[in-house]
This record gives sequence, structure tokens and C-alpha cells, in this order.
Amino acid sequence: GLLKEVKRVMSTFLIWWRWMNFSTMNKINTPMQNKTIFRALLLSAICICSFSIQAQDKKAKALLDQVSAKVKSYSTIIIDFKYSLSNAKENINQDSKGNVVLKGNQYVLNFMGATKLYDGKKTYTIVPEDEEITISKVDENDNTAVTPNKMLTFFNTGYKYTLNGDATVKGKKIQYVKLVPMSSKDQRKEIILGIDSQTKNIYNLVEVGKKGTKTTLTVNSFKTNQPLPKNQFTFVKSKYPNYYINSLD
Repeated sequence: GLLKEVKRVMSTFLIWWRWMNFSTMNKINTPMQNKTIFRALLLSAICICSFSIQAQDKKAKALLDQVSAKVKSYSTIIIDFKYSLSNAKENINQDSKGNVVLKGNQYVLNFMGATKLYDGKKTYTIVPEDEEITISKVDENDNTAVTPNKMLTFFNTGYKYTLNGDATVKGKKIQYVKLVPMSSKDQRKEIILGIDSQTKNIYNLVEVGKKGTKTTLTVNSFKTNQPLPKNQFTFVKSKYPNYYINSLD
């Protein structure tokens, strides 16, 4: 990771400094000469560290580009996931499961007892517990709107990123990328994105909030290019005869 790289560069710098002291111990250097040598070596170490960080940024960008390209290549995506929410200060620890079906910008999300369907024009939020359906329009040009289809490519703009180490999870090598929002108004401190090194699919996503809230989305299954029913993304009103419909458009 980045911290290891900084430590490596600084270690190299110290070795250089000690070697320079050793190689010149039989010479008489003035304090000014020693200071000049030190500054030159320190500047070299900083330059190497900067180049190393830039190299990591490029590798992270290349990996994220591969993920985006892979997502766009699929005709359909079906994901089963686990969602965890925790905040030690507030003593919150919640786990939920869900699934989502994606095709282009259309989706059906089942999560926390509700179904959210987007047919490409309108969003239908169906809550069986309340027997209520909310219908609303979606502005596709609104980049601030978080939708299931954008969750797989959200990292394309608005973040600084760098590689953040790797780990083997259930026999899979997961490469982690750390993303830091550029906007100071963003309530998220950082996002850790886990990517399957072999398939280039997202394995998990960890968001750390500035107030200590941590959310983790872990993919349990990731199926692609599956045939779907023709009416998969069609809202059928007759299925909900006793539901109250709240139309916001």
C-alpha cells in the first residue's frame, strides 16, 4: 500500500544519508556543506516518493477502468448481496440482505422489505408492509442521484484514488482501491473498493463516514448475461389491487 511505499522510500533515504556520512567521514565538511547534501538527498527521496505515488494512482485508474469496461460489456447483471451498517459510538450494528437485477439503466432492487423498480422513465417503490406504492420520475442527468446501476461505476468521477493492498478471500485474490471524495461537502471520509483480480468484478465496497458510520456491501453472487422475462422491468398495477398509490410526478 501507500504507507509501505512511503516507509520504503524513507528507509532508502536514510541509507543514502548514512552512506554519504560514511563516504565523507575522512573529509572535513562545513555545516553548510552537510546541510546542502542533506537537502539534496531529501529532495531526491521526495521526488522518488512522488513518482511512486503517481505510479500507484495510474495502476488504480487502470484497474477501475477495467471494472467499468467489464460492467458495460454485460447485457444483464444479477447480484445477491449483504449490507452491514455499524457505528461504535451510536452502538449501531445492523445486517441486511438484498438482490438487484440490472439491464442498462433499468433495475429491480429488493432490499429491506421493499422493492424498487425503474423502467427507464419512472421509479416505482413498492412497500408491502404499508401496502403503498410511490411513483416518481428520475432525472438521468442528475449525477448526485445514487442508483443501483451507478453503484458499479460511481468511481469514474469525483474521487482521488490509490491502490490499498490486496488479500485472499475465500480463495479469491482481492485488490483494494482507496477512494477519497474530492468534495469537502461529501459526508464520506473514504471508500475502500474490493475488486476480484481475476474477473475484475466488484467484490465489496466499504464506506467510512466522517462521523464514524461504516457501511459494507459484500457481493455474495454475481451473475451476468442471464435471460430475463420480457416484463422484468414493467410495473403491473393489477398485481397490487389494494395498495395506495402515491404519484409524485
